[in-house]
Amino acid sequence: MGNATLTEDSLKAGQRVVRREAEALEALAKTLDGGFSDAVELLLNARGRVIVCGMGKSGHIARKIAATFASTGTPAHFVHPAEASHGDLGMMAQGDVTLVLSNSGETPELADVIAYTRRFQIPMIGVAGRAHSTLLKQADIAILLPPAQEACDQGIVPTTSTTMTLALGDALAVALMERRRFTPANFREFHPGGKLGARLSRVADLMHSGADLPLIKPDTPMSEALLTISQKGFGVAGITQKDVLVGVITDGDLRRHMNGLLDMKAADVMTSHPQTTSPDAMAEKALAVMNAHKITTLFVCDQDSRTVRGILHIHDCLRAGVG
Repeated sequence: MGNATLTEDSLKAGQRVVRREAEALEALAKTLDGGFSDAVELLLNARGRVIVCGMGKSGHIARKIAATFASTGTPAHFVHPAEASHGDLGMMAQGDVTLVLSNSGETPELADVIAYTRRFQIPMIGVAGRAHSTLLKQADIAILLPPAQEACDQGIVPTTSTTMTLALGDALAVALMERRRFTPANFREFHPGGKLGARLSRVADLMHSGADLPLIKPDTPMSEALLTISQKGFGVAGITQKDVLVGVITDGDLRRHMNGLLDMKAADVMTSHPQTTSPDAMAEKALAVMNAHKITTLFVCDQDSRTVRGILHIHDCLRAGVG
């Protein structure tokens, strides 16, 4: 068998797996019913935390679901079923809600977790692929995964089933986000680091304010305006009347008024109605405005009053990893 044939076989295997899992996800979407809605309500109204349990591959999925919940406003953590039997059952308490995952619904290591939730009346959501399994019989809310062939032809490796469970966890998390009216700003509070945290930075997090602002009045002589532009280091000056931004002076404005510049006032040189951004705007959007208009700074103003609150330079965004 040549390399070309082997490559083609590998490609076909990959495509088969993806299609098989995609079909399973479509089936899952069609079978979601009132049990899913009931689970969302139970999780939403939990006074404590969401405890997510699973063993083996389901355990890996459970960890990811717990992490997704925790970063989207639903306090959650993972409890390993085997460790639970050796003391970690104490991590569950009344007021919590448990989300227990098992494709077969008969995972032996889950027995103590299930029994503990029943004994102390801790609500349990069970997710399994068998309708009459112990897990779903014991659960307060049962979510049955639809029949689906595992991605391998032998049907023994947890693949399609874990993909459905992962998608179900994402569906629960997003439904909870929408019910909580969870915003990108809220998400950044839980996820301040890395590229994603940078993308979710607000202008107020990066802007300069107070004494750093290069602000002058409309009647300021241009000799003083040039000193302000040079001293503040942003390459621009903002012109304000009673703290309201009425214009800006940029390098382009200076070039256009070279003849007799020192005999002019700031109002003679400025560009009126400049581009601005607000303190609550996402830094990524402010950067897009700068790129679109080929400028390097934006004054930060209250949206309605145009009162100046700060200034944002493109370098502030780039240093923070935005863009």
